[in-house]
Amino acid sequence: MAARREYDAILIGASRAALFLAPALAQAGWRTALIEREYLGGVCVNVGCTPTKTMVASARVAQIARRAIEYGVHNGPVTVDLAEVRQRKRDLVGLVSSFPADILRQTEGLDLVMGEASFKDHKTVEVRLRDGGVRQLAADRIFIDTGARPSEPPIPGLDSVASLDSTSIMELDALPDHLVILGGGFVGLEFGQMFRRFGSKVTIVQRRKQLLPREDPDVAQEVAKILREDGIEVLLETDALAANQSADGDVQLTLKTPQGEQVLLGSHLLVATGRVPNTERLNLEVAGIRTNDRGFIEVNERLETNVSGIYAFGDVTPGPAQTHRAFDDMRILRTNLIMGGDRTTEGRVVPYTVFIDPQLGRIGLTETEAREQGRNVRVAKMPMNYPLPTRARELGETRGFMKAVIDADTGQILGAAILAVEGGEMMSVLQVAMMGNLPYTAVRDGIFTHPTLAEMLSELFAFMDTPVPPHVNQ
Repeated sequence: MAARREYDAILIGASRAALFLAPALAQAGWRTALIEREYLGGVCVNVGCTPTKTMVASARVAQIARRAIEYGVHNGPVTVDLAEVRQRKRDLVGLVSSFPADILRQTEGLDLVMGEASFKDHKTVEVRLRDGGVRQLAADRIFIDTGARPSEPPIPGLDSVASLDSTSIMELDALPDHLVILGGGFVGLEFGQMFRRFGSKVTIVQRRKQLLPREDPDVAQEVAKILREDGIEVLLETDALAANQSADGDVQLTLKTPQGEQVLLGSHLLVATGRVPNTERLNLEVAGIRTNDRGFIEVNERLETNVSGIYAFGDVTPGPAQTHRAFDDMRILRTNLIMGGDRTTEGRVVPYTVFIDPQLGRIGLTETEAREQGRNVRVAKMPMNYPLPTRARELGETRGFMKAVIDADTGQILGAAILAVEGGEMMSVLQVAMMGNLPYTAVRDGIFTHPTLAEMLSELFAFMDTPVPPHVNQ
């Protein structure tokens, strides 16, 4: 019979958000247990945001070095040592992931339990400890934060070929000759551009009619144009029918394309077709916890499941798989359960950035969504290469465009897509304006430092009321 320990709160999964919630509960006087089966910090710190963006930075340096002559700087041929890129990534991950365990162990009233958890009933969790043995933990409040992992599409033969996912591709020590990517979402585009800049041939296979399906068509088309400019082959409306390994070790995909059936060969295959929740080993049925048809745990606006006292947050619940969304989930729980607040997820606007180059920063409604809602909208749009003395021109970074959707009746900013150098940072300026319910005219008439990228947002909105060439304002 496993030993049973009583707690006020149990957290299953030690993501970046959970690493804040668990100590907060303990410091509030709750006897707390934090269970983690693999590594502290979750996907973001270990195999997601931190390592991928570190490698994206290396790829950008390689690209800038190749473009140096455009700035009057002369250098020699550019080569990339992927093993050194990998080591830089490992060093940074090691740095940022090394301290949470010590902090957690120093927090009074908090026990860190390394092992895999599953429910015994709606108040009891059994943990198979990493170092052997079994322990039972019980609490009136249980929080599930087990995250998600890459999915594998049901393509005949795929399970018999050597393929990569968003974790294993970062452990390569030699460049692929030809990297084939299944999926035209965030992961596929970021790794596709990254490895193209490292020196690999890259083909992206996307079954839908555009990359980034959630974006407006003009945004998706511009992204595809940029990737093609970088030398990436982009295949749209293309389905993978089968996969197999050729005699010389290449991955062979049979594709259904608009032009008919084709065969594509690549040295490496990255599968980037979405994510699935880590719920199948939690034994949720025993606790009576409801999930949707994809296995994500259903929660209400206060992040409570259908079982009283059991909460779920982060990527294991439906919604955008974003670290900052999970962190705000944590703040909602902390505010409501510790501080006596009444925060909810209703009306929450979650921004995101696709870390291609130029970045795509997104906030709020797309033009398509706004029009589908029947809103009376105006659209301001300005290309980054517009012939003005701008920071983008000085930097030599003029690809992409800025686009904002405005409520024509109120002047409120409904959403924006900033496909530009540091597009995520520029988008954040508009996010703050939206948070403060400022009309677009406040940004239009604001005094921004010249020359900065933020200043271009003022010029974007000036186009709302000034006659300009037709390609600028729609």
